[in-house]
Parts: sequence; C-alpha cells; structure tokens
Amino acid sequence: MAERKPIRWHIAVFLAPAVAVYTAIMIVPLFATLNLSLFNLVDGVKSFVGLDNFRTLFGDPRWSASFWNALGNNAWFFVVHMLVQNPIGVALAALLSSPRLRMAAFYRTAIFIPTILSFVIVGFVWKLILSPIWGIAPGMLDAVGLKALFAPWLGKEAYALTTLALISVWQFVGIPMMLIYAALLSIPDEVLEAAEMDGVTGASQFWKIKLPLILPSIGIISILTFVGNFNAFDLIYVSQGALAGPNYATDILGTFLYRTFFGFQLQLGDPHMGASIATAMFLIILAGVSVYLFAIQTRLRRYQF
Repeated sequence: MAERKPIRWHIAVFLAPAVAVYTAIMIVPLFATLNLSLFNLVDGVKSFVGLDNFRTLFGDPRWSASFWNALGNNAWFFVVHMLVQNPIGVALAALLSSPRLRMAAFYRTAIFIPTILSFVIVGFVWKLILSPIWGIAPGMLDAVGLKALFAPWLGKEAYALTTLALISVWQFVGIPMMLIYAALLSIPDEVLEAAEMDGVTGASQFWKIKLPLILPSIGIISILTFVGNFNAFDLIYVSQGALAGPNYATDILGTFLYRTFFGFQLQLGDPHMGASIATAMFLIILAGVSVYLFAIQTRLRRYQF
C-alpha cells in the first residue's frame, strides 16, 4: 500500500497572514465596488438596477462625453509612456551596463531617485519650474537661445496632458531602467563570449543578442506601465486639480472617478455612478492584462533561459 504524502500545513500557516491582509484590503473592496455599481437610489431608496448605471455611463450624453474624454486622455497618457519612457529606460540600461562606463553606480542612483519622490513634491515643483511668471524654464531656454519655444504648457489644452505625461516619464524612467539593467546582467557570460567569438560586438551585439533575450522583461515593463497609467490620479490631481484643467484637457479616469464618487464644488457625489466608473476601469485593465498574459507572454517564453 502506497504511503500517503504528509500534508504540509506549514505552507498554509505562512501564507495565511498575507492572504488575510490581501483579502481585507483588495478583494473585499473590489467586490464591494462591483456590488455598489449594480445599485442606485430610486425615490430615495437604494434599489437594484442591474446594468442601468453602465447604460447611463455609456449612453447618456452628459456622462458618456466625460467618460470617453477621460478614457482617450488615459490612452494618450499610456502611449506617451510606452513611446518615450520605456525606450529611454532600455537605452539607459544598455549604456549603464557597459563595463567601460565610469561612475555607472552614481548615474543609476541619480536617475532612480525621482521614483521615490512624492507625487505632491513632483507636481508642485514642476508647476513652479514651468510657470511663465516665476518659473525658471523661460530663463533656462533663454540662456540657450530658445526662449521663443517657451509656452505655458500646463495652461494650454493642446499641450497640458502631454506635458504631464513627460513629467511622469521623468519621474519613473528609473523603474524600467533598473528592470532592464537587471535583465541584461542576468544574460550568461557564455552567450556574450560566443557572440564576440563570432564577431558580434558593440551595438550589433545589443540588437542581435541582448535585445531578444530581454524581451520578456520588456513585456513585463509594458504591462506594468499599462496598469500604472490606467490607475493614474495623483500627478494630475496635484498639478491640475480635481477639474483636470484646462477645460478637462487633462481629465483621466482617475480624476473623473474622484469627482463622481466624492463630488467636487457644485457637483454632488454619486457613489453608485462612481463605482460604475471604477468597475469600468477594472474591466479595461483586466482586458489589457489578459491580452498580455494569453496572447503575448506565451510567445515571449521561448526567449527565456
């Protein structure tokens, strides 16, 4: 008779505290939000309305215009990060991983420091820097003969969102840099030595050997960027306020959710519609993560060691 395997109770004991905390602060609020989105006040009484809140959000012109504007701004915020932050992070990691570069540790630290700064500090400081009245940006551009290029970027509808996205890039470019840097260091020396023996060195070695091997890390950075950008709120709120000016040009789903749920100035808070917006954000992020996990990550596994 086969001997029964002992039950490893210690695994459950060690996991229980983390599972309990995660459930209390993540799972329970998530299901509470989903539940709240299915109810509304009808004649002053909380009643189950099913998907009516979502029909209002997507179909009522008063709500849908704000929602699609916020979603479009969120998408652009993400695109700027993907096209600027991540390529710069990869380039910096490639440069800093070179054994011939002096003071590489200092450069890594200097680039990574902004990521640990508070959003309040970053937003306030950059508003001061870019201010046309007392900011230092006009003087700095004038010093290099480019003052004609200066404009009140945070005050113009066409430039405000892109400016904030670039500020966010400045703050968080250190994260993809460090992740790619770690991925580059994990490449076995045997692979690089073999490439050098075949005459593949320098930039050619990076494009032909290193880049394909770090594609899984780039994929992870991309999905983290997606999740982070569609959960963004702090920088927009600190810099432009809850109304996300000018004229809602920087309004994203996070600020739209805040105004709807809690209310702002003359707008009364509506927790049920706010929960509907939060649910829509959750579904958008879930869809993006699912596409990555099932359509992209499976193709990147062949590059892993």
